[in-house]
Amino acid sequence: MRAHLLFLLAASQVALAQSAPAAPKASELAPLTVTGIAPDAFILPGSASVIEGDEFRSKGYTNIKQIAANTPGVFVRDEDGFGNFPNISIRGVDGTRSAKVTLMEDGILTAPSPYSSPNAYYAPKSGRMAGIEFLKGSSQVMYGPHTTGGVVNFLSTPIPTEERRFFSRLTAGSYGNFFNHTWLGGTQQTEAGRVGAVVELHTQLTDGFRVIDGVGRRSGFTLTEPMVKLSWEPTGALRQRFELKVGQTDFDADETYGGLSEADLRANPDRRYASTRFDHHVAEQWRTYLKWSAEPDKSLRLDSALYFNQFDRDWDKLDGLSGAGLRTNVAEALAHAPSLAVLRGDLFAGNDGAFVTNDAVRNHESYGWQGSARKQFQVGDVRHELTGGLRIHRDTAGGTNQRTTYAVDDGVIGVGTRAAVTSAGFQETLAAAAFVEDAIRLGALTLRPGLRYEYLDMANTTSAGAFTPVDSEMAMGGLGFTYELDARNTVFGGVYRGGSAANPSGYAAGTRSEESLGKELGLRHRDRATSWELTAFHTDFRDLIAPVVGVAGGGLLAMTNGGAAESYGVEALVRHDLARGEGRGYALPVYAGLTWTRARFTEIEGSRLGNGAGLFAGAESGNEIPYVPEWKLAAGVGFEQGPWGGSLDLSYYSATWGTGYNGDPRLVDGSGALANPSTIDGKVDGLLTVDLNLRYQLTKAFRLVGGVQNLLDRRAIISRAPLGPRANAPRTLFFGGEVAF
Repeated sequence: MRAHLLFLLAASQVALAQSAPAAPKASELAPLTVTGIAPDAFILPGSASVIEGDEFRSKGYTNIKQIAANTPGVFVRDEDGFGNFPNISIRGVDGTRSAKVTLMEDGILTAPSPYSSPNAYYAPKSGRMAGIEFLKGSSQVMYGPHTTGGVVNFLSTPIPTEERRFFSRLTAGSYGNFFNHTWLGGTQQTEAGRVGAVVELHTQLTDGFRVIDGVGRRSGFTLTEPMVKLSWEPTGALRQRFELKVGQTDFDADETYGGLSEADLRANPDRRYASTRFDHHVAEQWRTYLKWSAEPDKSLRLDSALYFNQFDRDWDKLDGLSGAGLRTNVAEALAHAPSLAVLRGDLFAGNDGAFVTNDAVRNHESYGWQGSARKQFQVGDVRHELTGGLRIHRDTAGGTNQRTTYAVDDGVIGVGTRAAVTSAGFQETLAAAAFVEDAIRLGALTLRPGLRYEYLDMANTTSAGAFTPVDSEMAMGGLGFTYELDARNTVFGGVYRGGSAANPSGYAAGTRSEESLGKELGLRHRDRATSWELTAFHTDFRDLIAPVVGVAGGGLLAMTNGGAAESYGVEALVRHDLARGEGRGYALPVYAGLTWTRARFTEIEGSRLGNGAGLFAGAESGNEIPYVPEWKLAAGVGFEQGPWGGSLDLSYYSATWGTGYNGDPRLVDGSGALANPSTIDGKVDGLLTVDLNLRYQLTKAFRLVGGVQNLLDRRAIISRAPLGPRANAPRTLFFGGEVAF
C-alpha cells in the first residue's frame, strides 16, 4: 500500500509537467542543490557556507573536521582521527552522532534512520564529494526533520556536461595511508536527447596509528565506495531531466568504543588496550535515487525524487567488565586501578576478572518520495518566488546483541564464552512533511516567510517484545530577510523556530520533541578581491533531548528530555587576495575565520541530570554544553605562481568539557553518596594544528601533490566519549598525483 502511494505521488508530478505549457528546448537542465552552489549563498536570508571539493581535496583533507575548520559556527568532534564517526554541532546544539542536524546527500536524507534512530553511525565520506553545504540560520525551512541544529548537504560527483572527462587522484603516506578517487564521465547529444553518465570509485586504506597491546596490530580500516550516475534529458518541447544514482559503501575497521586512562594517553596517545583486540566494525550502505526535474516555462520548476537507502553494521566492541569489586562501565573502569588492570590485560595479583564485548548488529532502512514546485510571479510591483514541497518517508531500525565474556587470569586473556543472541528492539516511523516558503521581492528588500509541518506515525518494539504505537507532530518556520545596501553589501537575518524529533522509544516513554527559537543578524560583502561575512546569533532550546551514546545498555535506547539551554555568539569569515588587481604574476589568497560561542544549560529538569543522560550527565543550570568550544579560529594563506601552488592552514579551538558536569571525574553524586568516577567527565583539550600542502603542475593533465597534516605533531584529548579519552592523529605525510583531462 505504501509503495503504491509513493508511486502515485511521483506520477502526479510527471502528469502535472506533461499538462503544463510547452517551453523551448534547452541544452541543459541543471540538478538542484540546497544553496545552488556559490555565489547564490550570497543572497540567502540565513547564514550558509559552501565548501567546494577542489578546495579541500587539494589539501589532502578527507576528515570533515578538517574541512569544516574554517566554517564559522560548525563544530565537529572526532573520535578515531579519520572522521569516520563525526559528531557535527552547529551553533551550540548537541553534536552527538550528528543527531540534531539534518544530514543529506544530494538533497536526500542520508542518515541511516533519521527519525527512528537519528544517532548516525554512518555519514557520507567527504573524500569523494564535489562539495559540502552548511545551512545554519533561517534559510532551512525546506529541510528537516532536525532543524534545531541546521543542515549539512554532501554533494556527490556530478555528471560532467562535457562529452568526456576523466579524473583520478592517488596518494600514499604515513601509517600505510592510501587514497584513491577516480571517475570517468560525460554527456552526449543523441536522437533521444542528451544522455550522461559518470562511473566512480573511491577507496581509502590505512594501517591506523593506534597500536593494540599484546598483538602489535594497528587499528586501521578499509573503505570502498563505487557509484554510478545516469542522466537523460529527452528531446521534446518539455525541458526535463531524469537522473538515477546507485552508490555503495563497504567499510571494515578495527575500531573500538574504549579509550585510555588520562595518564596512559598522556604517556602514549597511540596506545590501545589488550581488551580491545577483538573489536571489529563492519558496515555496508546502499544509496539510490531516481530524480526528475522539469521547467515547463521560465517561471516554473518541478523537482521529484524516489529514494531508497539501506545501512547494515556489525560492531563487536568492548562493552564492560565483570568480577568482584570491578567497575562494570568501561569509562568508570579507566579511573579504577583494579579494573584498569583487567582492561590492559595486566598481571594484577589477587584481582582477576573479565571483560565483556557486545556484538551489536544493527539494520537500518529508509525510503520515500519527495517533491517540490517553485513558481515565480508578480503582483503589481511585488515579485514572488513561491516554493512548496511534500515528503513521504519511512525508516526502520532494529538489530540483535550477543555478549562474549573473556576471563583475565594472571594477565592472560582466555577464550571467550558467548551468550545467547538477544533482540535490541525495533523502531519504525512513517513521516509526512510539508513546507511552503515565499520569497517576496520589494525593491532592495526580500522577505522569506516559511512554514514546515511534520506528522510522525511511530511504533516501538522493545527487546522484550512489548509494542507501543505513538504519534507526534512538529511545526516549524519563521521569517528571513535580505536587504541589498548596494551591489557589494547585503544585510540579512531572521527568526526561525526549529524542531528535532525524538526516536519512537523516546516518545513512547514520554519524551517531547526538542524545540528551538533562533535569531540572527548579519552583513555580507564581496568585491573583486575581498569577501566577508559577519553574523550575530542567539538560540533558545526547550525540551533539550539528551544524547544517549556512551550510556550503558545494549538496545535501541530511548531519548530523554534534559531541560532548556541557550547559545549565542558571533561568527566572522574574511577572504582576500593580496595580489589581486596588482598586475602581479602570482596569486596570494588569505583567509581568517572566528567563532565565539557561549552555549549553556539554563533550566535543568531535576537538580542535575543522572548518568542515563550520557554526555549531559551531571548538568546543572549555568554549566556549559559539552563539546562546544568558546573559541574557534582558523587562518590560512595560499599561493599560485606558474606551475607551483600550495597553502598553509592553521586551526584552533579552545578547551571544552566532556559532560554537562563541567568538572573532573565525579566522586560524589547529587545525593552525597559515593559514585563511580567516570573518565568521560573532565576537560577536552584545546588544540592548535598546522597543515601544509604543495602541488606542482607537471603537464597540462598531470599534477604532483603532497603535504603534511598536523605539522607540529600536537597531540591532545579530542574526545572523552563514547567510553574514555582518545587523542587526535599524529603528524601525517602524504604524496601522490592527480590526472585530469
